[in-house]
Amino acid sequence: MRKVLFFLLLAHQGWAQPSLQAKKPVDSLSIYNRQLAPGEMKQDLQVFLDIRKKTNSGLYRYRTKKQIDSIYKWAFTQVRQPMSTIAFFKIILQLTDFEGSCHNYTEPNARLVKYLNQQRGFFPFALKYIEGQMIFNSKTEQIPVGSRVLSINGVADKDLMQSFYKYYTADGFTQTQKLSGSVNRSYGLRYLYEYGIRDSFAIRFTAPGSTQQQTVTVPAVSLAEREANLLLRHSAPVDSVTDYKVQPKYSFKMLNPTTGLLNLRIFTMANDADDPAFPVYVAFMDSIFRVLDNNKIPNLILDIRSNPGGSDPTFEQPMMYLTDSSFKENTLAYTIFDNGIPYEEYFWGISTAVKMDSAEKVAGKQMLKDYFPALHNGRNMQNPKYNPVYHPKSPGFKGKLYLLIDEDVASAASHLASLVKAYARNVTIVGVETVGGYYGHNGHMSLIYELPHSKIKTKLSIVYVVQDAPVKPDQPEGRGIIPDYTVWPAFSDFMQNRDTQMEYVLKLIAGKP
Repeated sequence: MRKVLFFLLLAHQGWAQPSLQAKKPVDSLSIYNRQLAPGEMKQDLQVFLDIRKKTNSGLYRYRTKKQIDSIYKWAFTQVRQPMSTIAFFKIILQLTDFEGSCHNYTEPNARLVKYLNQQRGFFPFALKYIEGQMIFNSKTEQIPVGSRVLSINGVADKDLMQSFYKYYTADGFTQTQKLSGSVNRSYGLRYLYEYGIRDSFAIRFTAPGSTQQQTVTVPAVSLAEREANLLLRHSAPVDSVTDYKVQPKYSFKMLNPTTGLLNLRIFTMANDADDPAFPVYVAFMDSIFRVLDNNKIPNLILDIRSNPGGSDPTFEQPMMYLTDSSFKENTLAYTIFDNGIPYEEYFWGISTAVKMDSAEKVAGKQMLKDYFPALHNGRNMQNPKYNPVYHPKSPGFKGKLYLLIDEDVASAASHLASLVKAYARNVTIVGVETVGGYYGHNGHMSLIYELPHSKIKTKLSIVYVVQDAPVKPDQPEGRGIIPDYTVWPAFSDFMQNRDTQMEYVLKLIAGKP
């Protein structure tokens, strides 16, 4: 989570699309989604595995060596015949998903991504995961809002959803983001990867309150048209409440005379403690807790839903006002290699959009050496100066704290949620289990490698982190932060554009759960 922190918000969208420089002889999918020979794929798989063993400190965190060996044995059996780049990409996706790190990310050749984005082959409508179903979320005369989508182009809803799970990596064995992501965020590029470019979509559905099945066939649209349609989706007013692209990064307001609301949408308000924006943020946080203290406000809602993470030491700041305990970011952090960058010939950089140049590599190696100075017995321990102790601050909030979380809370944000659950005074957690882990994660610093033949890019975070998170009876190993009250959006609230989770908290405060 430090200076080269993995940003889940970028990694899970597949937005990195460098401009196409080479002249295209033929503008056809076969040029970019080329057939790979078995030998090429076997070499790429071996490079991929070698890199993971050398750099990925979390490779065996949730899976035994036998399990990792088994899935790679499966992968090598899959590439005995030629296959397309996209088909091979989907094998790599399953390997990265299996490891159990929400910081893992895989992206195909940027030229292929660019080509697909230029096609008129996109699903035109918004869908929403509600109560385990695919719910129609666009305003159109053809299909009523709230209709249950039963199939698209003959593929049943449950099969569609499960086919997209591999695109959503999670810490440990957490499933929550896979569930919602398979509907809410899978009908752009991911649908094209999974099902190809289609001219039209046959949508089978039942309207709200009806059991009669209907089918409507609609033409595919361009990416620009799809994005314009998404802006007009039915649920946009509620969705925008937790959208870091719409809301300020941090804000506060009083909901009523007895309840304050602190929103933390993304932890990119400052790059680090030396950033001029950092003292501004610290002063804001201090002013909020002084207002709460001076006015003896009994209730505070801390809303970090859909917060994908950010940089140290931003997420620790609110925590210091919420606890009587000192805490650290972690109790253990290490890499598994020494100086330099392993397999540097395949190293791309820290952003899929831009390849790192030689000067940046030199600076990056120096920073790695500073953070992780020496390898001993297979572990390169973090320099202690980068893991300070954080002490409680005054005026601490002594009232009732309500933490709002959801399945998209990751990285630094899930780390804050872990600390809140571990050390906050008088806290109740409401929402959905986070994609980021409670006890630990692989994070801090990420490396991106490009495979030699397929040009697939793979991103992984190299630091094994054990968070300062005491064992809790309701916190299984390998899971995200488990709320006290699990609350998903409800269908009735979706139809009326009400925020189910916020309303649940307000009812708890009013004593009417």
